[in-house]
Amino acid sequence: MGKVIVMNHVTLDGVMQAPGRTDEDTRDGFEHGGWAVLRSDESIPEAMGERMGHSHAFLFGRRTYEQLLSSWNDQGGPFKDALNSTQKYVASANPSARLDWPNSTLLGGDVPAAVAELKRESEDNLVIMGSGVLIASLLPAGIIDEYLLMIHPLVLGSGHRMFDAGTRVSLRLADSRPTATGVLIARYVPDRS
Repeated sequence: MGKVIVMNHVTLDGVMQAPGRTDEDTRDGFEHGGWAVLRSDESIPEAMGERMGHSHAFLFGRRTYEQLLSSWNDQGGPFKDALNSTQKYVASANPSARLDWPNSTLLGGDVPAAVAELKRESEDNLVIMGSGVLIASLLPAGIIDEYLLMIHPLVLGSGHRMFDAGTRVSLRLADSRPTATGVLIARYVPDRS
């Protein structure tokens, strides 16, 4: 059975909105897009690759799916090919949502149940990047097995956060290491004790 692994850049105050580009996600007037770029470090993609394993699929919310794939398909390069050739499961409340990229499967209806079934049936890890709404829907069901967080030494004061107000989840630090740019790469697992 594979694991469901969240991999996200977050600020010290928990903001996960638009880490990669200034125009990535301007919802609610967010003007701080691209905040993670200044602290890029080669150890970050290495850590992500280690947790993905040799065999993985992506699990995205619809907004992340559309923005991430559109951006990387426009840019080209090796990440584009990796995204396009990897199986992608996309959660959407819209049962007729168009999935424009290859190897994409729509998950609708009871998304936590569908993800739990994928997890049971597959040896592959299901990797979530971005996808805050999806993460929030999976938390109450206890489906997420790991969080690989790239915690940036930055407080933005506004923006969509990974954990909404009122969310309660107990996590245990499994390992961590700092990067040369001050980002803390931390891996957490649910504390089910």
